[in-house]
Amino acid sequence: MSSINLTVNLGQLQLKNPLVAASGCFGYGTEYSDVVDLSTLGAIAVKGLFLQERPGHVPPRIVETPSGMLNAIGLQGIGVRRFIDERLPALRKHRAVVIVNICGTTVDEYAELARILSDAPGVAALELNISCPNIKEGGITFGCDLRGAHDVVSAVRRATSLPVIPKLTPNVTDVASFARAAEEAGADAVSLVNTFLAMAIDVETRRPRLSNVFGGLSGPAIRPIAVRMVYECRQAVRIPIMGMGGIMTAEDVVEFLVAGADAVQVGTANFVDPFVWPKLLDGLTGYLERHGHGAVRDIVGTVAVPGAAQRISS
Repeated sequence: MSSINLTVNLGQLQLKNPLVAASGCFGYGTEYSDVVDLSTLGAIAVKGLFLQERPGHVPPRIVETPSGMLNAIGLQGIGVRRFIDERLPALRKHRAVVIVNICGTTVDEYAELARILSDAPGVAALELNISCPNIKEGGITFGCDLRGAHDVVSAVRRATSLPVIPKLTPNVTDVASFARAAEEAGADAVSLVNTFLAMAIDVETRRPRLSNVFGGLSGPAIRPIAVRMVYECRQAVRIPIMGMGGIMTAEDVVEFLVAGADAVQVGTANFVDPFVWPKLLDGLTGYLERHGHGAVRDIVGTVAVPGAAQRISS
């Protein structure tokens, strides 16, 4: 058995390893329980929840793109009450660390979701979806406005003692300023990036391939941009960062960690290879052993950029 210490801290929340299943790409976790031992993951960020059930957009909702995927699911979901009653007991049974992704159209809705989930046994943290690019109300508006982002994080911070982790959008000119706003508002960590606003057209019909016209681009195509944004945010804030965007291999995981992420979320890869998790964990452990590191935190933020300031430790 390896002696490498893979634990990471996101505020008061400690994860056994830095691998987190990304919201929207792993269902509510229970869908993967037959092929993945949920207890071996650092955590699961479950599919986004509103107060009420939500139907989402009509098909077509997913389009494959070169080195990526375009989706406009529209945050379809079962609502917070059904999640607590129907899904959370099974997640507890599987000993999963559960990060609940919450969505809202108003600040009050985010705060109410936080209050409800604070009383639900088995919820480890809240991820605030203020960055979904394929709905017309709520999320993306808050995520693209500094005051709005600050207000949502502040309201949720007042409503719960759980760790609060805003999920930041890449669809802004300066993502680091949003990370700073989240930190100032009381966030315990930030996660980034969500998908990029994008579009695909069927040239034969000259119609959009998605019913919603626009969708969110994920997958390896966005990874270099996401790595750059994680690096920029690491220079701007001291709170922990969960990086994501096109992670497919252990080398991708290491790239995000070296750029400044304390943990990573893996999303689109689940559709390509649902057995990816032990491969990522083994590869990360092998890298640390090969480079003589005893803990994953030893490599966080260690990218050697000529002329750059010393790393900011979270």
